This record gives sequence, C-alpha cells and structure tokens, in this order.
Amino acid sequence: MTRGVTDRDRAKADRHDALLREAARLFAARGFSGVSLEDLGSAVGVSGPAVYRHFAGKQALLAAILVGVSERLRDGGVAVARRVTDPRARLAALVAFHVSFALTEADVIRVQDRDLASLPDEDARRVRRLQREYVGVWTDALREILTDAEPAELRVRTYACFGLINSTPHSVRGVAWSVPDGPAAPVLEAMALAALTARALA
Repeated sequence: MTRGVTDRDRAKADRHDALLREAARLFAARGFSGVSLEDLGSAVGVSGPAVYRHFAGKQALLAAILVGVSERLRDGGVAVARRVTDPRARLAALVAFHVSFALTEADVIRVQDRDLASLPDEDARRVRRLQREYVGVWTDALREILTDAEPAELRVRTYACFGLINSTPHSVRGVAWSVPDGPAAPVLEAMALAALTARALA
C-alpha cells in the first residue's frame, strides 16, 4: 500500500522550495560568497544548520538553482520546438518562452552571470552541457529560416539574442516592466526576433 503525502512531507517540500527561492534572491543581491548559511536559514525561518536537512551546503544550493534552471530551459525549449511546426511561429514561440523566463527568473540570471564559477566542476560541466543543448534547439529552429547561414553564425545570433533578453534584469526598473505580462515582454520579443533574423550589412 502506497503511503500518501503527509503534512510533514508537504512542509518539507515547501521549505525546500523556499530555500531555493530565497537563496536565488540572496545570491543575486549579495553574491554567493556574501551569503552565509545563517542568512539562508534566517530567510526561511530556520537556523543555519537546519539548512543541511535539505541541502548539503551552499554549493549544493547553488547547483540546485543553476542546474535546475538549465534543465527547465532545455526541456521547455524542446517542448516548444516539438509543439510548433511552422518555422517562423516556432522561432517566435521560443523567443516568447525565453522572454517569460527572463522576466520571471531575474534573480537566477544574476546568479548565473556572477556565480557560475563557484559551482563544483561536475555541476558546472552539467550546466554548460544543458546550455549547449538549449542553444541547439534555437539554432535548429533558426536554420529553417536562415537556410544559407553557417552553424557558427546561427550560434552567434542565438547567443546575441540571449544577451539582449537576459540583460533585462540589469536594466528594468518598476514592477510593471519586470513581470511576464507587462509592457516589456512585447518590446523584448519584437527586438529579439528582429535581431535573430537581421540581414548582415554588406
């Protein structure tokens, strides 16, 4: 007989999720090295040592944040590419997906920009592999539109698009402009699509 989920199980899962959320917020604000276990525990209402009930330490928390978001991006991109068959609509859907991510996960973007080097080597390699796979989803989609472009050009366009979208957490001010359904989303989507498909100057 399978045991049902208990209140204690739910409370533990909620605390786990809260630690991930607060760790991303604190790492984004202060940097990985500027946050202690006591800071992390205090943010969710427990002592510093109590964090070890959920994670092996600060690096494990950082890995859970960055590996987790890389998996979500890769899996989400694959799902979008499979769902949308028209090439231009597929590219637009990928852009909309990534814009929503950037406006929802601003703290995580800041953490990755600054603290990826703080990951253990194995976790850093996993993050980079997942990122390459995500980029591959985009370059495959872009290749169907820019049929004469070389693979290197497709990667340049893709990374430049990510840079445009991911810069949002560093530039957006005001709540209305920092949410997925706010006015920033259509602006970013239009700019990203234009950048992805822009003709190179002769």
